[in-house]
Amino acid sequence: MPDGTGLSHFARRFPERFFDVGIAEQHAVTFAAGLAAAGMKPVVAVYSTFLQRAYDQIIHDVCLQRLPVRFMIDRGGLVGDDGPTHHGAFDLSFLRAIPNLVVMAPKDENELAAMVRTAVEHCEGPIAARYPRGAGLGVRLETAPSALPIGRAELLRDGGDVANPRDRVDGERGSQRFPAAWTAGIGAAVLNARFVKPLDRPAVLDLARRTRRVVTVEENVLSGGFGAAVMELLQAAGLDGVAVRALGLPDEFVTHGARDRLLERCGLTADGIAAAARGLVSGGGTGGAES
Repeated sequence: MPDGTGLSHFARRFPERFFDVGIAEQHAVTFAAGLAAAGMKPVVAVYSTFLQRAYDQIIHDVCLQRLPVRFMIDRGGLVGDDGPTHHGAFDLSFLRAIPNLVVMAPKDENELAAMVRTAVEHCEGPIAARYPRGAGLGVRLETAPSALPIGRAELLRDGGDVANPRDRVDGERGSQRFPAAWTAGIGAAVLNARFVKPLDRPAVLDLARRTRRVVTVEENVLSGGFGAAVMELLQAAGLDGVAVRALGLPDEFVTHGARDRLLERCGLTADGIAAAARGLVSGGGTGGAES
């Protein structure tokens, strides 16, 4: 899908470096594993929902052998009118469970460019970046993006009332969710996690210890996703007294519809996130997770 994945220009400029395997995701992943084993730097560009078809190959042909295959996962999260077959609802969960795999998610298109650079330069094993459908936020792009330190989060705003880590902010969310967290009438710290795996353990634990309240935000099912990763980290560190509210996609196949309406239905609007943060600060936190 060269048009859908944005590779048409690359294919015309570098025809000898572009391979369209058709609707054969399993073959695409194993083909890339062979290229990596031969010393090349393959990049697999694929929709999130279609990568599910190659799960066995990701595990056995790539991650088990720790081959440096780069996965660029398009349409992570809700895609709107394309409907339940095309929502990228599960990739954070099914990728986070695989050993040897680094999983990234950018806050905007400039950070995505940095993650592409990170993936190309990462030679210790497989690495993936999942990103949403859409034109981005219109932020300025660096002419020469730098690679990111693996597993390092970015503190966008400090605060003492509640920590608000998220797997990524994109599209409409970039302009709505951060101001919502900042103007919810509380002192919210906002952490751009960048890496779903490995998590920035020191950054997350520091905020959790200081605030004792955490709201996680992701456009992925809650089962096994980013919020689950944060709660597992807190439990492993013995921080049982931290109240956590995990916001994400419900345990159902989300229907088709306008993206803004779907976000509202799933509680992932600016108002929904701000309400969750205020609820924890006012004592409404249960220490559990909910969609």
